[in-house]
Amino acid sequence: MKRFLNLLKKEIKDLVNVQLVVSLAFTLLLFNFIGQMSRKEVQKATGVQAISALDLDGSISSRAILAGLESARFKIERIEGKSKEQAIDIARGGESKLLLVIPSGFGDSLKDFKPNPIETYSYMRSFSLIGARGSAIVRGVLSALNNVLSDNFLKEKLPSLDPASLKTPIKSKDFVIVQDRMAEASASDIAGLVSSQSLLIPVVLMMIVMSSSQMVISAVAMEKQNKTLETLLTVPIRRTSIITAKMFAAGLVGLTSAGIYMVGFKSFMGGIGRDDLQAATSQSVAVMRRLGLYFDTSGYLILGAALFLAILVALAMAMILGVLAEDFRSAQSMLMPLMFMVMIPYFLSLFADINTVSLPVKIFILAIPFSHPFLVSQNLYLGNFGLIFGGLAYMLVVFTVLVVFAARVFSTDRILTMKLRFGKKRTTVA
Repeated sequence: MKRFLNLLKKEIKDLVNVQLVVSLAFTLLLFNFIGQMSRKEVQKATGVQAISALDLDGSISSRAILAGLESARFKIERIEGKSKEQAIDIARGGESKLLLVIPSGFGDSLKDFKPNPIETYSYMRSFSLIGARGSAIVRGVLSALNNVLSDNFLKEKLPSLDPASLKTPIKSKDFVIVQDRMAEASASDIAGLVSSQSLLIPVVLMMIVMSSSQMVISAVAMEKQNKTLETLLTVPIRRTSIITAKMFAAGLVGLTSAGIYMVGFKSFMGGIGRDDLQAATSQSVAVMRRLGLYFDTSGYLILGAALFLAILVALAMAMILGVLAEDFRSAQSMLMPLMFMVMIPYFLSLFADINTVSLPVKIFILAIPFSHPFLVSQNLYLGNFGLIFGGLAYMLVVFTVLVVFAARVFSTDRILTMKLRFGKKRTTVA
């Protein structure tokens, strides 16, 4: 046991270096910085919007429209006594994203229920995802205008009735049924909440698998390149202990790195997330619980077991790929097959439903060991425990086969000579 612990310490020291610590610290600071900057920009984008307005009509109706826009979270910068061309130049020099021009005779045209079109001029001053929100402002302005005009029409013609009841006479109550549970909610809202909760699982798995697998492959390849693997194999310790120490060390470092990445990722997403969305999510917790769409202690244990088995499978694959690598440079390309095996189920889980795909595609997805952790959350929600435990058993079998193969490779001297060449030809010496 003492020799194993010494070997484990040696492997951890080889993996944890200054470059790793600096990169993790830089990633954490970068995510936090981007999150804070995004939070400020989102607050600007979702706050009160400043628009310019030129009222060429000056009627009671046009003034009522501008007052209605102000009540709809728009800050109106009025331009008085200017022509349309002059107003366009004035708004261009300001900070407003949009110029609203109410034409002359607009109030009179409303009386005939044939209103003259209102012109909007959007100023694109930025093309970032958050900054380029001119189209959203236009839609907000037009929606607010339509509400104001329709309310005025209805109040004028039917003053004793509520305009909201006339515009939406049919009221609906939405209910969602999950197995034998039912709650009043929108199916799209519940699906969005479940997807947002399940998004963290693929991200965590990808972080851990990629970081720990790269460490294992690079460590084994470097030992082969530096000829230190031969010395390690002469140590009076079982070859299986060497494999276990390498995998356990990579797993510990990978889990730590993934935890740091997730802290930074949470800070980044917290900066993008809006406060009203977070409040809506907190209000939906009771609905999710009534539908049984939450994890209890046993659910978290099952999910942890699935993630743990997936990590073990990845490390076993990485160990074999590292043995096949010729040197440190080729070890980076050896990581590609493992990356594809993780990326395929990740993207399929985002855009496809495994229950509706064809049988060959379903078999292909389930044959990939890393698909099962992605499916655990939704199977837990639906109570499909047979599929869950079947997936866990399948990953355990794959891990056992890979470990047996890796142990046999390490038990012979072929580990020092095994190489996988990509298009390289041996040169003969005359």
